[in-house]
Amino acid sequence: MSVETAMPIEFSESAAKKVHALIVEEENPALKLRVFVTGGGCSGFQYGFTFDEKVNDGDTTIDKKGVTLVIDPMSLQYLVGGEVDYVEGLEGSRFLVNNPNATTTCGCGSSFSI
Repeated sequence: MSVETAMPIEFSESAAKKVHALIVEEENPALKLRVFVTGGGCSGFQYGFTFDEKVNDGDTTIDKKGVTLVIDPMSLQYLVGGEVDYVEGLEGSRFLVNNPNATTTCGCGSSFSI
C-alpha cells in the first residue's frame, strides 16, 4: 500500500523531463539532480544544481518520471514549499527554484535572501 506523502518541495514535470533527457545523453542511469543552497550571490544565498550518483545520509529524495531529485538537509530548510523547475526562454534554458521563502531575489534568478 503506497501512501502519498506531501513533498517538502515540488519537482516539476518539465524539470524531470529535462533531467531524464540529460541522463540518457550521458548514458548513466545512476545520475540524480542535486539542488543545493550556498552562501553568496548578490542577495546572500544562491541555488546550485549538479548531477550526482550518490545519495548521502539525511538527503531527501523526490522521484518523478523515473528520475530523482536530491536535496541535502541544510539546503532543504531554505527550499520547503518551493518548486524545482526547468524553463526555456529569452535568457536561455536553465533549472530554477520558485521559492516562496525568498524575500528578495536578483535579476539572475539564482540568488535570494530570506
